[in-house]
Amino acid sequence: MSPEDLTYALENTRVIVEPRHAIETFGQTSFHFQLVTEPMDEVGTVCIRAGQLQAERPRILAPDYINKILLEGFGEQAREFADLFTEHPEHFKILRYGFVLKKKDFSKRHLKEPKEKVLARLQEEIQQKEDTMSVLIEGVDDAWEACLLKFTMDLIQRSAGENIGEWKKRGFIK
Repeated sequence: MSPEDLTYALENTRVIVEPRHAIETFGQTSFHFQLVTEPMDEVGTVCIRAGQLQAERPRILAPDYINKILLEGFGEQAREFADLFTEHPEHFKILRYGFVLKKKDFSKRHLKEPKEKVLARLQEEIQQKEDTMSVLIEGVDDAWEACLLKFTMDLIQRSAGENIGEWKKRGFIK
C-alpha cells in the first residue's frame, strides 16, 4: 500500500457508532466491530466485515524499563536522552495498549445495497440492542485494516485520559 493510499484510507475512515465505554483501566475490554466498505470493482455492492477487537489492560511503562529499551543498540546520545526518563519520571507518563483482532469471530459478507442504506440499518440495529460495546465504521475497502487501526488509535487517545485519571486516583502515578 502506498503512503497516498494509506493517507486516503485514514482520511476517509468515519466512526458512525462509537462504543459508549473507553478501554477498561484494570481489565480487558472487548469491542464488536462492523466495518462497511465499497469494493472498487463491484459497483452497487458493500462489504461488511465484522469481528471482535479485544483491548488488553493498559500498562504503565516505568522509566527504568523505557531506558533499557531505548539503549539496546544505540550509542551515547541515546543514553543521554534515555537518562531524562529516570532523572525526571514525573514528566513521562507512557502507556502501552495492546489490541487483538479475534479471527475466530471474524466474518465478511457482500450485499447489493447502497452503502447509506446499509449503514443506517446497522446503526439502528446497534441502537435497538443498546449494545454499549459495538462499533460501526465506514472505511475504504483496500485498506480496511488501516481503517480499523485508525479506530483503535482514536479509542486509545480517548481512553488514555480516563485510564491516567484512574491510576492517579488509586495512587499508582502522580
